[in-house]
Amino acid sequence: MKCQKCRQPIRLHSSLEDLSPAAFNLLTGKRGGIPPTTSDTPIGPPLFPPDRRDTYDKAAQNASAPIHKRTIPTRSSTAPARPKSVYQNPAESYVMLTQSQLAPAPLPPSSSSSSAAASSFSRNNNTTAPPPPQFLLPHDENALSHQMHTSAGLFDILSARSDIDYPICSECTDLLVEGLTKRLANATRERDAYVEFLKRVHSEIPTEAERDAAVREMTHLQDEEAAALRELAETERARAAVEDEIRGLEEEARALEGEEEAFWRERNGFAARLEEFQNERDGVNLQYDHDSRQLEKLQRTNVYNDTFCIGHDGYFGTINGLRLGRLQAQPVEWTEINAAWGQTLLLLSTICDKLTFTPSTYRLRPMGSTSRIERLDYPASGHGEPKVTTLELFSSGDLPLGRMFMHRKFDQAMVAFLECLRQLGEYVERTDAEMKLPYRIVKDKIGDSCIRLAFNQDEAWTRACKYTLTCVKFLLAHTR
Repeated sequence: MKCQKCRQPIRLHSSLEDLSPAAFNLLTGKRGGIPPTTSDTPIGPPLFPPDRRDTYDKAAQNASAPIHKRTIPTRSSTAPARPKSVYQNPAESYVMLTQSQLAPAPLPPSSSSSSAAASSFSRNNNTTAPPPPQFLLPHDENALSHQMHTSAGLFDILSARSDIDYPICSECTDLLVEGLTKRLANATRERDAYVEFLKRVHSEIPTEAERDAAVREMTHLQDEEAAALRELAETERARAAVEDEIRGLEEEARALEGEEEAFWRERNGFAARLEEFQNERDGVNLQYDHDSRQLEKLQRTNVYNDTFCIGHDGYFGTINGLRLGRLQAQPVEWTEINAAWGQTLLLLSTICDKLTFTPSTYRLRPMGSTSRIERLDYPASGHGEPKVTTLELFSSGDLPLGRMFMHRKFDQAMVAFLECLRQLGEYVERTDAEMKLPYRIVKDKIGDSCIRLAFNQDEAWTRACKYTLTCVKFLLAHTR
């Protein structure tokens, strides 16, 4: 057979293998009435009808020693079964024989069928088969079929009379018992709650004194109700008077609302005119701010910085991208040097015009790559026209025998340029004490370098040219 819950094969208990008709009827008999239970007795159906219990009690009082005693082997038993004997202690167990058990015993089984049944029992239970008692059915094929049929009928009857499908295994039985125990606990709690509620209801039944007190309290409440009704009538009359006053106030409020509406129309018209004026004012202010920023931007703008861009290219100083200087490793064409000097002289002349300054004893003649500086030599008497000596601020690049004679006029022109630059720097320092040239100019030296090209290294001359451009850029920044 299989468990009806988990569908696993099960082995029936040995006590079900040799059920007598009386035991079968005891298991399948109709249930009688449920005996009254107390709060200490668990609620549940009885295991058998009460009439059978009475019969059992009567038989137990007049019972004698049992004729046969059956020993049911347990599932965990591994010891060989001993034959049943009537010499065991009769107080341990007894078998009550009813009228159904006094039927004539069946014929003894053949040796072959008995040995087969015994071997089958031994294989199923893994233990030595006990010898059958005298009142058991023979273990032949008919008896085995009858036993299976009886067990199936017993399980069908039990399943029909309960909510549980039989047979079930021990594990499923444990789970079922656990579930029923929980249901029993819930039912017990519910019963206790009902009992407590019933006790509370019985305890709350009023007494005669409580009834009299309740009647007196009801009479008092009725008197209070009558007084409250009289007060309510007075309140209703006062309410009517207040409603009349409210209607008068509402008419006054409507008149005030008309006046308020006229006031707000006038106020909105004034606000619209004020907003229009403020918008116009804001527009004028925005235009003024824009013009002020534009003027400030134009005031900060120096057109000379865009016209004369002074910078550096490595070791060389540059003006408008023209290198002013010459190195042996990086020889610069004289045409570029002459053009750079022409731009520098033009910038110095422009700054003098901007500051309304005229160098003494010199006139600047910016002429591009052939720019010149005229030196004015006045007579000792101080009268008469000055002698004009033209100094060429450019070089042809020819190489005669003596380098000193080649750059003589060019050196005089560069020294004259430094003198004009020094005079302009002193003029600026007189107008603004904080302004001072970054490099000091003394005759033909600017800083620590000489401007003369004769008897001078190219590196020193290039450095002097770079210092010259730096001083000119400093004066250019002052012309803003």
